[in-house]
This record gives sequence, structure tokens and C-alpha cells, in this order.
Amino acid sequence: MASATLTSSSSSVFTSFHKSPLRPSTPLRFVCKSQTLDQDQDQDQALPLVLHDALDASGLDTKHVRAAREGFRSQIGRLGAVERDTSISVNRRIDLAKTALYIAAEDDSLISHSSVPLPVDAFVDRLDDLSMGFCSHYGASVAPSSPEAFLGALERFLYQDKGFRRAKVSSLSDPRALYLHSVLTHRSGSAVMLSLIYAELLKMLRLWSLLSFDVEIYCPHDLVSLPRGYNKKKSRVSDQPHILTTQALLVKMLKNLKDAFWPFQNDPTKSLFLRAAHAARCTSGPTNMGESGFERASAKAAQHRLERGVWTSVRLGDMRRALSACERLIQMEFDLDELRDYSILLYHCGFYEESMQYMKAYLTSRADKPLNQEGPSKALRDLEDEAVEKLMMRLNLISMEDTHTRPSYFRSFLSNCSEPW
Repeated sequence: MASATLTSSSSSVFTSFHKSPLRPSTPLRFVCKSQTLDQDQDQDQALPLVLHDALDASGLDTKHVRAAREGFRSQIGRLGAVERDTSISVNRRIDLAKTALYIAAEDDSLISHSSVPLPVDAFVDRLDDLSMGFCSHYGASVAPSSPEAFLGALERFLYQDKGFRRAKVSSLSDPRALYLHSVLTHRSGSAVMLSLIYAELLKMLRLWSLLSFDVEIYCPHDLVSLPRGYNKKKSRVSDQPHILTTQALLVKMLKNLKDAFWPFQNDPTKSLFLRAAHAARCTSGPTNMGESGFERASAKAAQHRLERGVWTSVRLGDMRRALSACERLIQMEFDLDELRDYSILLYHCGFYEESMQYMKAYLTSRADKPLNQEGPSKALRDLEDEAVEKLMMRLNLISMEDTHTRPSYFRSFLSNCSEPW
């Protein structure tokens, strides 16, 4: 996607923050510039998604990256209010497996030098083969059985016969646990990814008329348990927090990627935004409080590797994949905080004007919006608001300068390097 326009749910497009302030109660929506727009809409004032155009400007081929993002956008475009809150075990409107594979395909193209895109259809076929494998092993014997026996056989096939398992705690930031194609290959993944595979098996079994009862998937919140299916008729109120809706699954998937590749990995007690604000010196207190000399030396070494084109998750993550995750979360229209987080990443990349636009969108949209009761504590929110204020002051000062000079590391975050390591 070359760029996008921030609009309300009505037909009008907001082309100016001053003339048409965003309504907090109205969901945010991004529309591709390539889509048909009214003649009176000023595209020059559109609020852009930056990553793909920045890669183009760095001389990188973004054909496969853009194609994968368009596939993702076309899938989430089918999400209405009802579909967003539909359980993944009964979802029929959006192809969750393809959506997850489009996410993987874009990120694969971002970091690889391959001229061949990730074979999305081949991995969809692999999921279908998994369903066929269950039918050939257990289909005839479990079809007339009780729901408990049927689901027990399905889980025995998935977790014992095929060996799918939860990724180890130390490997949760390993991309192989967070991308569907890698989980299908290595049989190890996050609870969200295993729940998605479970849901895809149920979908195919339902299509083949082998599933005659309603199933819910229990997605565990701990670090070791496996997703389990159960008869929906036996649902309890306590099960509700563990039921993944279509929106919840996609948001968790993208936030896991955002967490894993966030370029500022120090101090996990802080939010991602505060870590980035701390690196930009937009927070109070010493900049290296509590860090040892060894930790600072490790951070510098990781920074040096990044500048040479070696992507690492040691303290410094992957700016391209972090930006990509932020952009897709913004397109999901789920949480206003994504505008703020994207803004500070753009600031670190030297896109000061775009950073200011997104921060203004965040502040205007949040003006009359009540705080999310499930979000950060008031103390943490106050720290974040203080950092936002300091960042806006700095962006305003930068905007008054005659020229905007990007930092020296700008190109290293987004461009490839000929050195393999």
C-alpha cells in the first residue's frame, strides 16, 4: 500500500486536522489512495502510511511487500462490527489463515533478499492436508462419537501425532513462534497461533459435515497450556476471557510481533511507547538508570550490527517489522494508542512531519474519549501523557526549523546492506 487516508466512517475524508477534527467516537479508517475517491478530496493532505514509500525511496523493491499488505487489507476489509466479535471457531467471513500468511509474507519480503514471495497458497494447502490427515486417521471412528471423544481425538492428532506444541518461554520472541508458516513447519508456536490452527481444522471438518455440534476454543493465558476445544453447550461464564474473537486473534497476533520487534527492548516494566520515549529522552530521570556497563556495551554492539544491515532482536529489535506491525494495527482500527506508538517510531526514523501528523491525530481523537479501563494504570498513563507532551514540543520546535535533517541512522533502519554480518 503506497499510502492511506484517515477518514471517518462516513463518506467524507478528513484532509486537515484544523478544518476537520477527528471525532473520538468515530472509528478510524485507512483507505488506499489507489481506491476511488471523490474529486473534491485533497489527497495532498492525506495521512500516509510511511513504510513502503520509505523503502522505495531507499531503492528497495517493494512489489511483494505491497502485494502482501493488499492481501491483508482485503481480508480485514470484510470485518464488520458483528464479524469482529465473532468467535474464531465459527468465523466464516474472513479467512484467518490467509490473513496470518499475508502478515508473514509481508514481513518475509521486508527482511529477505528473495525475488520470490512467500507461497501463501502452499501453506493454505498444508493446513488442508492437516485436516485430511485427521480424517484419514480418525474420521470414520469418531464421527458418530460424543463431542468430548471427537475433540479428544482431534487434540490427540494435533498435539501427539503431529507434535504441535507451545513455544518455550525463552523463545516467545523467536519469529518462528509468531508466524503461521513457521509454526506449520516447526510445529512450535504461541497459544494464538495454535488456536488459529485448531480453528482452521474445525472449519474444514465443518465444511465436510464431520462436525455436528458447536465448538469453542479455550485459549490459555499461561505460558505452557495448549488450546483446547469444548462443547459450546457446556460453556461457563469463566470461559469468556479465554474465547478468541476474530478481532482479538488478529490484534494479539500483531501485538506479539510488535512486542518482539520493537526497537527498544530495555526495561520490560515499561510500555513500548515509554521505552521509545526514554530512548528519545522524552521521559524524566537518568537515561541509563539501572543499566550495567555490560548492558550498555551490548546495546552499542547490537546498534552497530543493525547499522551494517544485520537484523537482531538483542535490545534493538527490527525497525521495519515494528513499523509494519504498527501500520497493520492502525488499519485494524482497534486502539488509538497505535497512532501514538507509530508516531514515536516515525520520530526515531526521522519522519518528523509524519510523526507530528500522527501524534496530532492521536491527541485529537483521544480528547473526549474515556480511558480504556483495561488499559494502563493511571500512573503509567500519566507518564505516557507527559512523554507525549514533551515529544510534541520537540516536534513543534523541529517544524519551525528551516531544514529537517534526518539522523545518521535513518537509512540503516530501512535499507539493505551488502554485508551479510
